[in-house]
Amino acid sequence: MRTVALGLACLTISTSAAFSAEAEEDAPAKPAVPNIYLDLRTTYATIPAGTLGLGFGNTSLSAALQALAVRRGAALSNGLPAAKSIAVDLPLTVDVNDRVSLYGGVSGSTTDIGGGWSTFDITSWNIGVQADLYRQNGGSIPTITLQSTLTQSVPNDQGMTNSFNNILEFDYALDEDETRGWLAGMQYTTTTIASPFASIRPNTIVYAGGYYQWPSNWKFTGRLGLQSFGGAQLAGRTLAESFTQPILRLDLDRMDDNDNRLFGITAQIAWMPKPSYQVTLRTPLYAVRN
Repeated sequence: MRTVALGLACLTISTSAAFSAEAEEDAPAKPAVPNIYLDLRTTYATIPAGTLGLGFGNTSLSAALQALAVRRGAALSNGLPAAKSIAVDLPLTVDVNDRVSLYGGVSGSTTDIGGGWSTFDITSWNIGVQADLYRQNGGSIPTITLQSTLTQSVPNDQGMTNSFNNILEFDYALDEDETRGWLAGMQYTTTTIASPFASIRPNTIVYAGGYYQWPSNWKFTGRLGLQSFGGAQLAGRTLAESFTQPILRLDLDRMDDNDNRLFGITAQIAWMPKPSYQVTLRTPLYAVRN
């Protein structure tokens, strides 16, 4: 009996070890190197007279136009003219894991305020982090994501602006694969200016929306919200009026099987109160893609 028991015990241990080894082989291996890429974004925007480049997440464009407005404000006796702008963002992004991403880089832009396009120059730099504070993982509490970005216009002289942009978003997935769901969130942006005669008040966006991802890995996301801007002043007169108006953003992204973005296009309409149109192309350049 002792011999039989000892044999069964040895068989159990060896079987458990075999199953454990198979489980380790079946489990996906963690990548040795995180995703590293330039999240190249090219934006074209039209901005109505009397306002700044505001909206979802476009702090580099906003910083460039704010600094330009302050530097030229004294010469613009009739207020800010309508503008067109092209901005290129080059943040180097590192996906530390599937919950945290770090990024930082420079942005360049060219602007036309009625006298032709300006020279394309580096106009700001930024650093930031995006982190999932909580993951739904099939539960009833949505995924909570915080993204914070610090943007500073260049050159570092009179009229330089610093913008701090925070986005808190709630993502409630309706299926286990998280291919469809609802979104809700808030974006809050504060800006300081290196000038005792100018000020820009905070900009706030509250929004809701949803997303759907097809089996082909094309993903559509829509957000509709309300944007409230406190206005901008220079030397006691108004550069940009305050407003509270709707804002709409639509995203179409091509993802891979691991939810890495391969291509994206974003269209935005923001009423300020006249409509401002913005189109952004996202073409990430991967050094490492897991």
